[in-house]
Amino acid sequence: MRIELQKRPVPSRLFAVLSPFIALGLTLVAGAILFIALGKNPFDALYSFFIEPLTEVWSIHELTVKAAPLILIAVGLSVCYRSNNWNIGAEGQFIMGGILGSLVPILLPGFQTWLTLPLMLVLGMIGGAAWGAIPAYLKTRFNTNEILTSLMLVYIAQLYLDWLARGVLRDPNGNNFPGSIRFPDAAQLPEIMPSQGSAHYGIVLALLAAVIIWFMLRYTLNGFEIKVLGANPRAGRFAGFSQNRMVYFSFLLSGALAGLAGITEVSGAIGQLRETISPGYGFTAIIVAFLGRLNPLGAIAAGFMLALTYLGGEAAQMTLGVSDKVGRVFQGLLLFFVLGCDTLINYRVRLVWRKATATAGGQA
Repeated sequence: MRIELQKRPVPSRLFAVLSPFIALGLTLVAGAILFIALGKNPFDALYSFFIEPLTEVWSIHELTVKAAPLILIAVGLSVCYRSNNWNIGAEGQFIMGGILGSLVPILLPGFQTWLTLPLMLVLGMIGGAAWGAIPAYLKTRFNTNEILTSLMLVYIAQLYLDWLARGVLRDPNGNNFPGSIRFPDAAQLPEIMPSQGSAHYGIVLALLAAVIIWFMLRYTLNGFEIKVLGANPRAGRFAGFSQNRMVYFSFLLSGALAGLAGITEVSGAIGQLRETISPGYGFTAIIVAFLGRLNPLGAIAAGFMLALTYLGGEAAQMTLGVSDKVGRVFQGLLLFFVLGCDTLINYRVRLVWRKATATAGGQA
């Protein structure tokens, strides 16, 4: 007996819409079972994880702070995945954007004008795009697998950031702690309502990016090209679309948005360049992209949902005494169920039985 996946002639549109909600429900059930195994009341645990972080104004602000980079990165990844280019290295592009954008206040501390912050944002996008261009070049020039190259570049970026924060960019007056100087006010993203919480204008940039990319995908020739090449590259070539050009476009765009997310995180939430600037936003954004159905507007809701898992993990650690890594478990479960639901929507599971044939030899 073997198990085969047989493609459905017409996938269900209804279940395609309901898939994220089904995956979320299955994640809650699996999470409840997990908390029971840990000896916790599942209802109290799920309340602490998903509801309690939303009961205070300051926690809503924290939710937007964590959602902003997730949305920005996921919007870029949605374009990549729609065009059938698999950028797994957004975490590295996030880091390189944060590094390059941070050079302005670190190397030019006296440059404090209204141009400081826009220049940092532009450099952040350039840094992310440049890091994303590497796997694009390797794919178009040598036909290397972009999944492997983009992923390996993440570790290079992480080690490079650690070296900078502990070495050449370390604050000489920082008591030997890793990290750069604190950014001046002109180099920090302003907060939206400083008296109530720490939410900054990074969330505004994320929402604008989602709307602009949605419009591009839906109403422009470039968006049509992405859909055609992603669905059928051969048909795209007959239509005159360039596959190599699309590889560069999707990687540069997703890298630029990841780099923008990196510099908004550094200049908004952190205020200096540290040896670690991301809790894994680049990888979590992959879940956000798929949960949002590779739709930039869907990435907004999915981004807030996944941001809640970060806050929920911290809340569960304080109220239940469990590891904050339980948030990562929920993220993994959600990705598993999203991909599982999508697979069953497009394919049916078929059991194939092999009949054993035995031959008997007679004795002469």
